[in-house]
Amino acid sequence: MARAEPQFGVEDLLREEAPQVLGALVRRYGDFSAAEDAVQEALLAASINWPDEGVPDNPRAWLVQAASRRLIDQWRSERSRRDRESLAADETPVEASDQDDSLLVLFMCCHPALTPASAIALTLRAVGGLTTAEIASAFLVSEATMGQRIARAKQSIQASGVPFRMPTPEEQPARVRSVLRVLYLIFNEGYARSTGPELQGAELSREAIRLARMLHRLLPDDGEAAGLLALMLLVDARSPARTDRDGELIPLADQDRTLWDEKLIAEGIAVLDASIGKGKPGEYQLQAAIAAVHDRARQADETDWSQILALYGLLEQLTGNPVVRLNRAVAAAMAESPSAGLELLQGVDEQLNGHYRLDAVRAHLLEMDGDLAAAREHYRTAAERATNLVERRYLTTRAALLGRSAR
Repeated sequence: MARAEPQFGVEDLLREEAPQVLGALVRRYGDFSAAEDAVQEALLAASINWPDEGVPDNPRAWLVQAASRRLIDQWRSERSRRDRESLAADETPVEASDQDDSLLVLFMCCHPALTPASAIALTLRAVGGLTTAEIASAFLVSEATMGQRIARAKQSIQASGVPFRMPTPEEQPARVRSVLRVLYLIFNEGYARSTGPELQGAELSREAIRLARMLHRLLPDDGEAAGLLALMLLVDARSPARTDRDGELIPLADQDRTLWDEKLIAEGIAVLDASIGKGKPGEYQLQAAIAAVHDRARQADETDWSQILALYGLLEQLTGNPVVRLNRAVAAAMAESPSAGLELLQGVDEQLNGHYRLDAVRAHLLEMDGDLAAAREHYRTAAERATNLVERRYLTTRAALLGRSAR
């Protein structure tokens, strides 16, 4: 086989090809779990060999052949599968196809029967091409724990008997919603880590954006797929300004907006504008619209808080999400008065079940309203409940500063 010169971007190429190769194997052999393991081995072999030997002229064919070989070898090593071995040995080799299986594999990995944690892990491995070790590192858990999570996800898919086919027109809306939710959760974990010593996990954010781009390409007329991509781009554009050189958190109002990525902002706004009219606006389009209002303001005091408040009102009506109520309360405080924001926080305590963000928002609004003693106590409570160390330090610092102000 002829070889191209070694080149940068091998990792990106492998991630693009991963779902295509998996789709080819599952379509031929029908075993999602075994095929996924074989694809991972083929991707590992390619990542080792291609940088030195050069990328094959037909990378997908190389990967399909390598994965098929590993799958058949695995079956041959299992005595209880001798009948399957004969069948596999008699079949002609799997051929690479021009068919794009990315969406189909995404639907399988984000099946509603899976828990969000399992769907996220399986999506990053099967569609993203990440190894179990890479995913475990990104989520700050052991490789063994992540391996068990992925194994359970594949077992659930195998046991469900879900056929490897596109959903019917009746099934597709729910399946698309599941995919959007999983990608949204991946991005959120990258943009604001739930635990650990760092505020952001750029590798997860980048992978979520890559997968969202792919989804938007595959579903160009889906307004919510466009909205999700726009949201990710507009929010991720602020990443360079979210922490100082020591990695400490800088709140939105205090960020140096000249550090925001103008290219991502322009792309996000263009994607959002193009999505208008593609069905009734959904939660991701509304969130993207809010992000766009923030990103268009060149200074914090130029932010159109009245528009943001109205958009959060629509979003809360659509979702009923108590976290949206927190954001709406902040917008009300900025657009109207701190007391208006505090009033909106009434009745959400039970829904959020002691989540640190409720105390953090209440502290911020109390500080705006001049009740520094109460604000300090809520900052302390929020700091105790926060699981990300950067956020905890920020909240602790706010409480300490208010203590000094009171003295």
